[in-house]
Amino acid sequence: MTFKNSLYILFLIAIFPNFGKSQQLPQLTQYVLNNYAINPAVAGMQEYYQIRTTIRNQWVGIDDAPTTNILSIYGKRGNNVGLGGIVFNDQVGPTSRIGANMSYTYHFNISKKTIIALSLSGGFTQYKIDKIGWNVQHPDDPVTQGDVIVDAIPDATFGFNFYGKNWYLGGAIPQLVSSNLELLDTDFARNFNTKMTGSLSPHVYILGAYQHIINDFWNVKPSFLVKYMDPSPTQFDIGTKVEYNDRIWAGLNYRSNGDMAALFGYNIGERFIVGYSYDIVNADINDYSSSSHEFMIGINFIPNKEQELID
Repeated sequence: MTFKNSLYILFLIAIFPNFGKSQQLPQLTQYVLNNYAINPAVAGMQEYYQIRTTIRNQWVGIDDAPTTNILSIYGKRGNNVGLGGIVFNDQVGPTSRIGANMSYTYHFNISKKTIIALSLSGGFTQYKIDKIGWNVQHPDDPVTQGDVIVDAIPDATFGFNFYGKNWYLGGAIPQLVSSNLELLDTDFARNFNTKMTGSLSPHVYILGAYQHIINDFWNVKPSFLVKYMDPSPTQFDIGTKVEYNDRIWAGLNYRSNGDMAALFGYNIGERFIVGYSYDIVNADINDYSSSSHEFMIGINFIPNKEQELID
């Protein structure tokens, strides 16, 4: 089997325990800039609403390699409530995952300088395998025959977040509802009296960051992200972002699987953010691809200061 064809079964490997176990959710390098996509409990950490969109092209140079698109909007409503929503789409060759969810977050003061936020989000995820034109090694295998198979299931995420003026530390458990998937043709299952099912396993994410202000022009923001799904090995990301004059920033990330990334971005005033990351992939696949690319665009709906004074 070629590397390209092996990508086609990544989706099956992720959801069917008979094939194996692996991380089932997409990778993000600029997780600090779109942290709501990791943990819904960050909604309301700032006093304004935000929009973040992420476009990730993984393993550039390989046909039908994974792509991820995320659009999130989140912010604070009133004194203690954070609201948010997200839509997403992942594509790996003929397999795809699309979904949406909304979240509710409540913030509690536990001291003068520390707040804890608890969040619950719910929505749905649709999984699809398009067998039309599927280039496989054994095209006569009945399992590979058929048209388009679709299954939609509910999903939920619990999140928490401790935060203060220049830091936050939180966690999230996505895929909290361990729903079963049926992605085998109905006719095939009936004719061969067989059943192929898989379940979505809860993940555990731990995410934190701290902003150290050096002077009026420079600040440094170290961060980390830990990801775990039983029985896969724990994966961690660590990174540092350096910003000048609240405008230009750059950073480096390291992932425990050996990937490294360079990040660059620019803040257009206080309202707009543009980010880009270039991932150098590990030795396991660098014969096929040398890089992954991720773009991020953000909008901050910061209230006009003059209007705040009037209000």
